[in-house]
Amino acid sequence: MSPTFVFFLLGVPGVAGAPSVTWDRPPVIRFVVRRLLISIPVIFGVVFIVFLLSRIVPGDPCVAALGEHANPKSCEAFNARIGLGLPILPFVSKSGSDYSLTADPGSITNNQFFVYLGDLAHGDLGTSVKHGKPVTELLFERLPTTIELTFYALLFAIVVGVTLGIVAASRHNSKRDVLSMMFANLGVSIPVFVLGLMLAYAFGVLLKDTPFSLPPSGRLSAGFRFDTIPEAWGMTGLTGVPRGILDFLSNMYTINGLVTGQFGLFVEAIRHLILPAIALGTIPMAIIARMTRSSLLDVLGREYVRTAEAKGLRPRLVLFRHGLRNALLPVVTVIGLSVASLLSGAVLTETIFGLTGIGLTVFESISARDYVVIQGMALLVALIYVVVNLITDVSYGLLDPRVRVS
Repeated sequence: MSPTFVFFLLGVPGVAGAPSVTWDRPPVIRFVVRRLLISIPVIFGVVFIVFLLSRIVPGDPCVAALGEHANPKSCEAFNARIGLGLPILPFVSKSGSDYSLTADPGSITNNQFFVYLGDLAHGDLGTSVKHGKPVTELLFERLPTTIELTFYALLFAIVVGVTLGIVAASRHNSKRDVLSMMFANLGVSIPVFVLGLMLAYAFGVLLKDTPFSLPPSGRLSAGFRFDTIPEAWGMTGLTGVPRGILDFLSNMYTINGLVTGQFGLFVEAIRHLILPAIALGTIPMAIIARMTRSSLLDVLGREYVRTAEAKGLRPRLVLFRHGLRNALLPVVTVIGLSVASLLSGAVLTETIFGLTGIGLTVFESISARDYVVIQGMALLVALIYVVVNLITDVSYGLLDPRVRVS
C-alpha cells in the first residue's frame, strides 16, 4: 500500500489526489477506514507485548507439559518441536530462566517473534501444546459459549442498569433513588468469583428441588440430546465454509434452539446461562446504572427540558424523548467498553460455572504455559476491542443528530 493511497484514505491535505473538504463519499466511510488503519499499530503492539510477557513469566512449558518425564534431553526435543529453541527476539535468547544477548545476525529473521508474525500473516495462530490442536479450531469450538455468555450478561446489564438509572434520576433524592444506587454500589463492590459462588450455592444447593432451582454448572444437563442446525434442516451433506458457519451457530445453543424449533434446547440453555450471566453482568450493570443516572440528571436540568415541561408535555414524554435520548452518549460509551471487558471477566465466570469457553481455555493455557493459545486469545480480545470501539463511535451520530462524523 503506497503512502499516497494511505494519505488519500486519511484525507491528509496537501497530498496529490487527497480529497478536499467537499469529498463526495459519505464521511462515515472515511472515518471507518481511518480508524481501521490507526488500529493496525495498536494490534501489533498488543501482539508484541503479549508475546513478550508470555515468554518472561516464570515457568517452563516443557515441565508443564511433560511433568515428571521432563529432562534436559526431552525438553530440548520438545522445545525444538514447538519452536522454542529459537531466540525469542532478534539478538535475544533464553536459557532456562536466564536471558542473554547474542550477536548472531541470523536472529533478525530466525527468531520466535518473526516466525510468529509470519504465521499470523498466513492466518495461522499456531497449534496448542496442551490440546494438540490448532488454536483456530479451539476458537471455533469454544468461542460460541463465550459469545452466548457475554450477550446475555450484557443484556442483563443494559436492561437492569438503564432501568435503575432512569428510576433513580426520575425520583431524585427519593427512597427509590437511594435504594437503586445502594443496589448498584453493592453490585459493583462484589467480586465476580464471590458472587458466582454465592449464586451457585443459593440456587443450586439451598433451593434445590424447588421451582426456583437453577443449574450451578455446565451448559446443558447430562444426557440432554439435540440436533445441530444441519441435522435439523436436513443438510448433513453440506461441506466447506457454509457447513462451518452452521456448525459454529449450532454451538450457540440458544440460537440453535430458536432457528430449528427445538424450544426444549433453548429453555435448557437459558436455565444454565442465568446464573453465570448475572454473575458476569452485575458489575457492568452497576456502572451503567450510575452513568445513566448521572447523565440523565444533567440533561433534565437543561433549559430545553424545562421549556418542554413548561409547555405542559407529559412527564414521561419529557423524560424519554427529551431527556433519555440526549443522555445516552456516555451510557453507550460505557456499554461499548463493557462488551470487551466481559470477555476478560469470563475467565473467572467460566471457571466457576464449568463453562468451556475461551475464558476457561485461557485459564488452562496460563497454567500449562501454552504460549500459543494465550497469544491467540489475546489477539482475539484486541480485535474485539477495536471493532466494538469503532461501532460505538459510529453509533454516536445515530443516537444524537448533533454529532456528525467528520
